[in-house]
Amino acid sequence: MRPVPSVCTARLALGWGLLMSAALLPAQAGATDFPVTTAQRDTAQRVATAGVPLSELAPDAPDSYTVKRGDTLWDISKLFLRSPWRWPELWGMNLEQIRNPHLIYPGQHLVLIKADGMARLAVARPVGAGMSQDTQTRTLGPRVRESALAEEAVAAVSLRLIGPFLNEAVILEADQMEQAPRIVATQAGRMMVSRGESAYVRGAVDKARNWSLYREARPLLDPDTRELLGYEARYVGSAEVIAQGDSQQGGKQSVVIPSTISVTYLREEAGVGDRLAPQPARDLEGYMPHAPNQPLSGKVVGIYGDALTAGQNQIVTLNRGTEHGLERGHVLSLWRAGAKWTDRTSEDRAQVVVPHEKHGLLFVFRVFRKMSYALIVNVQQPVSPGDTFSQP
Repeated sequence: MRPVPSVCTARLALGWGLLMSAALLPAQAGATDFPVTTAQRDTAQRVATAGVPLSELAPDAPDSYTVKRGDTLWDISKLFLRSPWRWPELWGMNLEQIRNPHLIYPGQHLVLIKADGMARLAVARPVGAGMSQDTQTRTLGPRVRESALAEEAVAAVSLRLIGPFLNEAVILEADQMEQAPRIVATQAGRMMVSRGESAYVRGAVDKARNWSLYREARPLLDPDTRELLGYEARYVGSAEVIAQGDSQQGGKQSVVIPSTISVTYLREEAGVGDRLAPQPARDLEGYMPHAPNQPLSGKVVGIYGDALTAGQNQIVTLNRGTEHGLERGHVLSLWRAGAKWTDRTSEDRAQVVVPHEKHGLLFVFRVFRKMSYALIVNVQQPVSPGDTFSQP
């Protein structure tokens, strides 16, 4: 028989918050105190007291679930909620006692508790683990668990999909790559260079730094206004400088001795003309999924890479950024414009426009001043540049 949660258990809200950073932190960062905003704290305390209405639960929400390796918070929440991005509302927070609110791990047994028209989620131990024999119940109490979160904690969405883009995808306000160091020749005169091979770079590079390789930046224009929003520098790989070059004056013409780099990682083959930029510091800022707190809409500018359309788990650029109120962790609805046709069943031959249809969700994970990157979490039809989005 499954243990019956006690009243204390039913009143408990499991500590959560600061989405994604748990899985991005280095192993030694397990004991770090992470910032929690006032708005997050207020929402957490409200939900921890009230719970979530039963109407918000998925129709086939299970009574319990055991977390497995490879699970994500989004996947788990889809089992319980109609809107999985609202998972913090189901768990709530106990911010005063749980110092590190990322504590969800494989092997934990989650129990859905329903009472007075509301639902909460608690963590239960297997029968006999710390429970009295007569009641087989256990009052849950918050505790601090210090561990290598990068290896154990469950992430919100698959880091395999967006992890590399957290630092590699770059939007520049000016074409800064135009003056950046560039590959001018490759080993043995080949057109392309592979991992472990050498290439020759003209421009100022520091041997003490690690460098990222980018394809020539392309301008991104607003689909409506044609305003130049920025330049997207497409990530190619990374390299290290093994010998610095020099410039010498010889007669009427200067002689350039290029620096030598060794390619340490490639997403695609590098070649002559690719640019170098210092690798940025690892971005560990935490965030949690939430809707914009004000009306917000915009359009998809482009698909990351060479594709013309995008599907689930692909990355898109948006024509909204920090100056428009967009934040990391925002969840947005994708809309498909309604089709237009002539009503041939009527003599007036009226033009009929089908209403816009919501057909997917975006998860914003990197924000610049005028633009943002977002992951297509789910979608019913291919996404194209010009498709619209709004608050969910």
